[in-house]
Amino acid sequence: MRETAEPLWGPSAARVQASAMRRFQFRLREQLEGDDYAALHRWSVEQREAFWSALWDFAAIVGDKGAPPLLCQGDRLPGSSWFPRASLNYAENLLRRRDDHPALVARLEDGQRQTLSYAQLYRRVAGLGAAMRAEGVVAGDRVAAFVPNVADAVVAMLATASIGAVWSSCSPDFGVQGLLDRFGQIEPKLLFTADGYYYNGRRHDSLARVREILPSLPSVERVVVLPVLGVGDVAEIASARLIDDYIVHEVEVCEFNRLPFDHPLFILYSSGTTGRPKCIVHGAGGTLLEHQKEHLLHTDIGPDDVFFYFSTCGWMMWNWQLSGLATGCTLLLYDGSPTYPQLDSLLGLVDAEGITVFGCSARYIATLQRAEVDCRGRLPLTTLQTVLSTGSPLAAESFRYVYRAWKPDLLLSSISGGTDILGAFASGNPCLPVFAGELQCIGLGFDLAVYGDDGQSLTAAKGELVCRRSFPSVPLGFWRDSGDRRFVAAYFSRFANTWWHGDYAELTDSGGLVIHGRSDALLNPGGVRIGTAEIYRQVDQLAAVADAIVIGQRWQGDCRIVLFVRLAEGVSLSAALERQIAEQIRRHTTQRHVPAKIIQVADIPRTMSGKLAEVAVRKVVHGEPLDNLEALANPESLQYYRQLAALSDSPRGLP
Repeated sequence: MRETAEPLWGPSAARVQASAMRRFQFRLREQLEGDDYAALHRWSVEQREAFWSALWDFAAIVGDKGAPPLLCQGDRLPGSSWFPRASLNYAENLLRRRDDHPALVARLEDGQRQTLSYAQLYRRVAGLGAAMRAEGVVAGDRVAAFVPNVADAVVAMLATASIGAVWSSCSPDFGVQGLLDRFGQIEPKLLFTADGYYYNGRRHDSLARVREILPSLPSVERVVVLPVLGVGDVAEIASARLIDDYIVHEVEVCEFNRLPFDHPLFILYSSGTTGRPKCIVHGAGGTLLEHQKEHLLHTDIGPDDVFFYFSTCGWMMWNWQLSGLATGCTLLLYDGSPTYPQLDSLLGLVDAEGITVFGCSARYIATLQRAEVDCRGRLPLTTLQTVLSTGSPLAAESFRYVYRAWKPDLLLSSISGGTDILGAFASGNPCLPVFAGELQCIGLGFDLAVYGDDGQSLTAAKGELVCRRSFPSVPLGFWRDSGDRRFVAAYFSRFANTWWHGDYAELTDSGGLVIHGRSDALLNPGGVRIGTAEIYRQVDQLAAVADAIVIGQRWQGDCRIVLFVRLAEGVSLSAALERQIAEQIRRHTTQRHVPAKIIQVADIPRTMSGKLAEVAVRKVVHGEPLDNLEALANPESLQYYRQLAALSDSPRGLP
């Protein structure tokens, strides 16, 4: 529930009028019953076919929209078919600008910087695509990448998409089993890798892991190496060539293979913390349209913007950011630690590169908040207009911190969606105010609701986040999922004909959304459902707590809340600190939210994309098997949760 009725920020009239959202709404004014966002959203849901068609035109999608109907079996979810007669190519839409304007600025932690203009990017994609075609890569083939976030990773993805092959990437910090759990399922024909990467002031080799996985990937016919560390000799890998030796440099024209709207574009992976990762297949048309909606309308990105999102190639936000090329903006890429050599190094890029749209995780903001990093007087952030946050719910105090310590006049958009839809169900909006702890609005075209366990819609109450009607970016399914059994079980088994997203959420009276945590991590003491984010929002405000994770432990026929904390350097968990944590939670939530146990640990397990591994911790605490440790960035941290004596006694009875 909203903590305050007063907005932290509101757009100026000039910003509203200049926004693409407002221009789009003006085009449709004769079809809308009202002049506000609520009217536009209502129309986008009630007239879905007309909305997505209008968006296609507004975004000037390159391709053939096809004759009506643009939506077939629209009452089925899953089972609807969008733009069934359309043809397009994703890469062609991202490369329609071909002048000398910067397309990519890529920076590495060690200070290296590379720039590619749109013209240079187009030619490099053309040459790489020609080389791949010459070796027999065709539409539908899988191309895997084990790469850092560098310019040639983007080139490789676009070349793959120009052919109609299917791209799938992992970041270079993945271990051997994690790579095989993913790439082993999709059988790639070609593998892109880097020789290594920089992180936290160190050089890390990648080729040793490539040599180790190749015998288990017999489908790979060619390895193409990006020389990030400058290694020139790849002779130890028989099928490997350096990318500049592989590209056909004489090619000037890129060949784009236009394919059906639902042709596969990307394969992304679920976290895999509860089993083998699911291979989620996303289509080219749905991805392009959804990202154009989010970039053009909800984020207001245009040709003059410099758009940055801190991500690795193993997180969906990498794919999401790259679609920004379709707006004609400049993408800033960064690979390395976000907090090296100092906590606010990433923010320093804003003034160095003229960033207008800055994206990061909620965890990054909370880290700077805990350290009381204040940019005022040191980092002007002059060009910064929009801050995007995702990965986990952004706490209300983190909202206030950004406006207090970064810049008072900017749009702070906490957005939420996921790998499942390769987009955001809840988005920002340049025409709406920002409230602490609240996601601004439901994205256009999404018929979102909050359901109770009985499948009835709730208002002003917490429940399961669902989408009641189909949308173009519904995944095509899971790779090699016979009869879509696992796909249907994952998203459509909870409520009939309805997408179940797995978030525990609450709609606000302004049309926004509050996410209270993941449904599979819900706490249920005494039968009262509590979202984990409700506790994290309070703990995040305590400087003594560097990180935390909370679970429900089965206890005496019920469930009790256990909070594990990693404390700031030099701090230990005293009785006084326990009381402070408990009081912070009690004062701002309820007595039921107060943990029965607060336990200090040396580390908090997170997934490769930085998300808290609550389910993994719960399984370890209960002595249950954990199938896939490779899904965790720090699997060794689980040792701190095994057979804890503190979990076998009675609660301490915190005051």
